[in-house]
Amino acid sequence: MKKYDVIFIGSGHACWHGALILRTLGKSVALVERELNGGTCTNYGCDAKILLDSPIELKEALERYKGIGINQKIDVEWNKLMAYKKQVIGAFPAALEGMFAQFGFDLIKGEAKFVDKNHIEVNGEQYEATNFVIGTGQTYIPLDIPGKEYFKDSRDFLSLDNIPEHSVFVGAGIIGMEFASICLSLGKKVTVIDLADAPLKQYPEKYVSLVTNKMKEQGANFLFSRHVASLEKKGEDSYILKTSEGDEVKANYVLVAVGRKANVDNLNLDKLGISYSARGIKVDNHLRTSVKNIYVSGDAIDKRVPKLTPTAEFESNYIALDILLPKFMRKPINYPVVPNLVFTLPRIGQVGVSLAEANKDKESYRVEEVAIGQTMAWANKNAVEENITFVFNKKNELVGAAIYSDQAGEFLDILTIIINLKLKARDLSKMIFSFPTTTYGLVSSLIPMMLKK
Repeated sequence: MKKYDVIFIGSGHACWHGALILRTLGKSVALVERELNGGTCTNYGCDAKILLDSPIELKEALERYKGIGINQKIDVEWNKLMAYKKQVIGAFPAALEGMFAQFGFDLIKGEAKFVDKNHIEVNGEQYEATNFVIGTGQTYIPLDIPGKEYFKDSRDFLSLDNIPEHSVFVGAGIIGMEFASICLSLGKKVTVIDLADAPLKQYPEKYVSLVTNKMKEQGANFLFSRHVASLEKKGEDSYILKTSEGDEVKANYVLVAVGRKANVDNLNLDKLGISYSARGIKVDNHLRTSVKNIYVSGDAIDKRVPKLTPTAEFESNYIALDILLPKFMRKPINYPVVPNLVFTLPRIGQVGVSLAEANKDKESYRVEEVAIGQTMAWANKNAVEENITFVFNKKNELVGAAIYSDQAGEFLDILTIIINLKLKARDLSKMIFSFPTTTYGLVSSLIPMMLKK
């Protein structure tokens, strides 16, 4: 039986970053992976999405210059783009396997089940470890209704050779709204259906409304407060979706994105008395389960912190150090503020104290809005509707922000540094930024607001 210092169950960002630290510092490490090396984000999620989305973002940017320098129609050839995606993303698992071998990780292919707190079984063979890290992520939640076998999920969409003429997205959350934005920009018909009364409920209402209204102008049909009742196949790529409220929608493609659940059911956790639910595995403030040598990283944790790839990497690195450091030096995990981004067109981003929280507590927070798209249109790809809202505390420190912009990700990264380091106007005034850029405009707008009484 092979023995290791640490075995990671999973090979995505929730695992291999911490494994790299441990291996570099002399620990014996193995990764167990039942699917493609690298996990969901690398193969079926973020990486594939940004590769496919980026040319469409550029297309929309060029279209803003129609009549002022751009007169030719901009087309995206999805089938060629998809072939490129499959070539690039398809090479990642082998590349990761090579990296794992280079750094001395053992890669065990198969599904892991716990035998006891120090042993797992994979393909009928047992492996022993001093510590385990569960990083198995999440899987999509299907709808248990007649015709459920015809529903597609996000993995399927990100491998489509051709975009359907009419797609239905069941779920107006991040996945549904992002994919709907892509289809609409490519001139396809879209219907979005949700049980809630509005999309993207956890994001600023003003910015969500801007995205939703743009999508409506592109032809999207939104059906809110609806219960999906059935899906019937009528022919090749032809379906009828019915709701309990009496709607009938004919479409060529129907995708379900109503949420995700922790991918932990087959680990045999009950045998160890480890508590878990669809939300994930319960952990302490060191990310340990009730069995203290078994940690959890990434989306498999039951937590309030956003379940994002950077969060998973942060947790993986923390666990590695928690295992390495002597007990008297270990500190509970302390999350910084986490930037959160929706890849609609334009993007919606937020970090720190939310606008909803700030507006409810005006004694503690001050909210300031900047129409950065209008003030910097000449340097901002003519994106005149782009907007930023800042949240300040009583010390005039930036504690939160929300953004409606194609550059929301870049803006969020700068603002996250400012919030985490509690930088003040005098600190930013001592720095020089490149010009003319929109990030220069961002900081220039922020400084006087930090000085406002």
